[in-house]
Amino acid sequence: MKVRTFIIMLVVFLLIPSAYAADSPAGYLKTVKGTACVIRQGETIPAVVGERIFKDDTLRTGPDGSLGITFMDDTVMSMGPGSEVSLNDFEFSPAEGRMSIFTHMLKGTVVYLSGIIAKLSPDTVRFETPVANISLRGTRFAVKVEGDSQDACK
Repeated sequence: MKVRTFIIMLVVFLLIPSAYAADSPAGYLKTVKGTACVIRQGETIPAVVGERIFKDDTLRTGPDGSLGITFMDDTVMSMGPGSEVSLNDFEFSPAEGRMSIFTHMLKGTVVYLSGIIAKLSPDTVRFETPVANISLRGTRFAVKVEGDSQDACK
């Protein structure tokens, strides 16, 4: 009986870190102006200051919108009007040597200031656009991608 209880407890303790990691936010919305939203698992969520951002979220701003995002590694990203960026990957576990950030920009304007991940593991930072991939070797950049105008948050 004791062995069975021990095995059950061991399995539970092994599953807790992976469940926690899946729910760990990549960052949060620091500023929100105008029309902006977060697309999460097919659901459109109005953007509000303090909203947590997760891996696989898509961030959109309307023609009057802007967002300021702060990631857990202190990366900062500002999105201008009519922008769309997907967070394809984010992992920040420096003690375990696991760090990466991968964003895909579809349209709009973004200013990006790299954080700890780019300093400790620059090869794991990727910022893609429809026409170019950006690998960080510096600390900041601005990019503009032309795209179709549409109301992003309906």
